[in-house]
This record gives sequence, C-alpha cells and structure tokens, in this order.
Amino acid sequence: MAEQEQPPFANVDPATAADARLQGRDPRKLDQAAENVLSYIYATLPSFPVYPGTRLPALAASSDGVDRISLLPDEPLRNIVARLPVKDAARTTVLSSRWRALWPSTPLVLIDSFLLPKGQGFRPTPANSPALTAAVSDILEAHPGPFRCIHLICTQSTYRNQLARWLQLLAAKAVQDLVLVNRPWPRDVPLPPTLFTITTLTRLYLGLWKLPDTAALRGASFPHLRELGLCSVEMEHGVVDSLVARSPVLEVLNILGCINGLRLRLLSQSLRCLQISCSKMEHIAVVKAPCLERLIIFGSGEIARGLCSRLKIGDVPKLHAFGYLDPGQVLQVRDTIIMPGIASTSTMMRSVKILSLNVRFGVRNEVKMVPNFLRCFPNAERLHILSEKCDKPTGNHLSLKFWEESGPIENVLSRINVMSIREFRGDPGEVGFLEFFFRNARALKTASVSMANPSFTPFSAEEAHAKVKYCYRNKASKSCHMVVRGSTGPSGGEVWRFKDGADFSFHDPFSQVLVR
Repeated sequence: MAEQEQPPFANVDPATAADARLQGRDPRKLDQAAENVLSYIYATLPSFPVYPGTRLPALAASSDGVDRISLLPDEPLRNIVARLPVKDAARTTVLSSRWRALWPSTPLVLIDSFLLPKGQGFRPTPANSPALTAAVSDILEAHPGPFRCIHLICTQSTYRNQLARWLQLLAAKAVQDLVLVNRPWPRDVPLPPTLFTITTLTRLYLGLWKLPDTAALRGASFPHLRELGLCSVEMEHGVVDSLVARSPVLEVLNILGCINGLRLRLLSQSLRCLQISCSKMEHIAVVKAPCLERLIIFGSGEIARGLCSRLKIGDVPKLHAFGYLDPGQVLQVRDTIIMPGIASTSTMMRSVKILSLNVRFGVRNEVKMVPNFLRCFPNAERLHILSEKCDKPTGNHLSLKFWEESGPIENVLSRINVMSIREFRGDPGEVGFLEFFFRNARALKTASVSMANPSFTPFSAEEAHAKVKYCYRNKASKSCHMVVRGSTGPSGGEVWRFKDGADFSFHDPFSQVLVR
C-alpha cells in the first residue's frame, strides 16, 4: 500500500489532536505514525472476499435486449451480489422485482473502505467520518443477516455507542469473518467484551485495541474460530493463551506488533500455523501442538538491554517449516537449551524440512550458534538465510576455517537441496559461510543469492557478485543451479506477510518472499 500524504494540521481528527496534546506530541506526527502502523496492519490482513474493481453488470447488454442474467436461478445471482462492493450490492434491489429480494437474502459482505470516496484509499477524514459511521450503521441495521464478512477498518473509534450497537448486531446476525481495526489514537481503547460472546466467528482480526483481561474472557467460547489475528493490541499476559484454549478448532494464530513483551504458553490440539511478526518476545513456549506445521517468527525485537527472548519447543511432531530462527534467541528443545558444543538426539527436531535463519554474520557469538542450530534439524531439505545488517561488528568475521573446524553437519552434507541467502553484501562472514556451504552441500540442486539494495546499504554489488562466483567455483554438487538477484526493495528486505505463511497451497512459505 502506498504511503499516505501527511494531512495538514487543520485536518487532524479532534480525538487524535486531543490525545496528542495529552502526550505532549505534535498531532501531525502522531497522526502520520498512526497511519504507518495502520498501513502495516492493512498489508497483513486477509484478502477481501469481494472484488473491489467489480461493477454491476449491464443487464440489458445483449443485442436483442433480453436480460439473460436475471433469468439465472437465485443461487448464481446471490453469488454475483455477494462479490459486489456493498454499495453496488444494495443498489441491485432497485433493478427489478427479480433482484429486489436478492441482497437481503444474501449473506452480507461489508468492507467499510469501499464506502469511501473513490481515490481516498483507507483514510477517512473528519469531514466524512460521521457519514461513514452512519452508512455502516444503516447497512448493519437494514440487512437481516446472516453476516458473512464484516471488515471495519476505517471507521473512527470515537463513536463508542455505535460500536456497542454494532457488536450487538454482529452477534445477533451471526457474523463469521470479522476484521475490526481501531482508528487511533489513543491505541488503548478498551474493546467491549461483547465481542467475545460471538460464537459464530470463523475468522477474527483485531487491530489497535486494548483487550479485556483474562477474567472477562472466562465465559468466552469460539467453537468455530479457525483464524485469529491480533495486531498492535494492548493485552495482559495470558490473554492469548486463554483465547487459544477457548478455540477448539483454531488453525492459524497471527500476532503483529506486540511491544510490551510477549509471553505465550500454548497448548492446542488444532493449531497448524503460528506466526509472530515485529513483536518483542519475552518467552514463547509451544508446549503441546500435535498439528502444528508452521512456526514463523519475524522481526523479534530486543526486550531489554542484555536480555534475550526465549523460545521453547515441546511436543510438535508435525512441525514442517520453522523460521526465522535467530541465533541471538535462547532456543530450548524440550528440556535442553541449545548452546555451543551441545548437540544430541534429545535436541533434534527431525520433522522440520524447511528452515529459515536470521544471521548477523558480524556478531561472532551468534554465528557460533549456527552450526548447533543446523544440527537440531538433521532432516532439513531447504535452508533460507536472511543476512541481517550488523552496525557494530564484534571481533573479526568468522571465515571458512571456522566452519571447517565446526565439524560435519548432516543436513548440509546430504539433505539440503535448496538454499537461499538474502540481503547479501559480500561481507567476509557471509563469504566464509557461502564458501563452506557450496563446498559441502552434495545434494544441493538450487541456490539463490539475493543482494541487498545498495541504495540503503553502501557496498559494491559488482564485487559482491564476484565473491558469490568465487564461492561457487568449488561446489560439491555438480548439478547445482545458482541464481543471483539484485534488489530494489526496502532495507532489510520485504516485511513478512501473514497471508504467505498461512497459505498451505505453497509447500515452502519462505520461498515466496523471493518471488513476490
């Protein structure tokens, strides 16, 4: 999504300005910061089940003037109505008597951004916020239900009475797919507990709210919820654990932008995919998840000076794809913490076939952990490396000699057939690893090296390219095919998108980043 232009001071929403004054901040900067957060949230939201570019079909377009579309049975016509933007869908009621009852009898799909003036995108202004809120209220009241999909991402959070009424309607009319994003600031607006009484939900995404405490969730139950997304929400420790425990068929859990220090202790008989993005993690424990196939952690920040986040993996017999594992994290497999020199059968996770690592090749202590991490996944067949920029290298880079002296690594020698490294700059530590890998990976069939964007990181792309070719010259696999790509993307590469990780039609979720 393109970044929105910063609005003039006169157009700042009054609630935003008032909250900014309380915090002693410029409301224009606060408003722009909010828009940046919202843009990131919007990029991670699930795809809309309608077609924004769709327009009402010309019902009398045939040369003989016969309205053949209206001759179709009710079900195909309802299918057409369900895929129209809500304004066009409602307008079908005035076409003819044939169409009059179709919209009220079609499960409602309401995306409030489609009610905004053309070209405005996701951003409502103070001038049209009351009108947008009124339009949403009218539609929710008028449609008899059921509600198939309701995405409220542009309506201002200052209309608390309307929000309470909307939640009553959503519960009464059996909403299934709900996305509810607060228009900040403030970002800690309490979310009415009424939401957690809606038992018909199959997918729920919440953004920029304050969740009720665990005591308020004791009566909650989500018997049909399969996908849950929490984006930049304020919440107590234990709330996510409680929500998961009350969702017996939950398959996908996504968490974005938790800045208060995330703690999870997960037990789930149904969870297939856990994704945590751009969150400060304190302690994540996946205690028992017999169906978990994907565990993806991207952009975990430091929780405090001198402290490391801890990731504990327990009973996950089906875990297939795991990343972006950071050697700076404390990894505990079952009861053993992975440390340099420790590698035993008790620390091995043999089910993992796709592994992704974040590596700062300029930080010696982190690089020394990489061989141990690799040995934890002896059956890994695909390895993806994200080379993170290191502003303050610690000591000399570890060269080919370090990797050779670290001893044999089973998956590198005989298993890994696909390897990619992103944000490559040709630093000595990167070159040492790449040379070691090519020399030892006998099963390698495909290798991909993606350069960093030189606009953000000063390095010579030509020199880095030459270093890759140098490393490739002594490859152990004669059938290996290598591709070297440049980059015009942002510094650090593209952000992780939940829709990539939760798309089980793709065998390798990490390879998608390379081909977007």
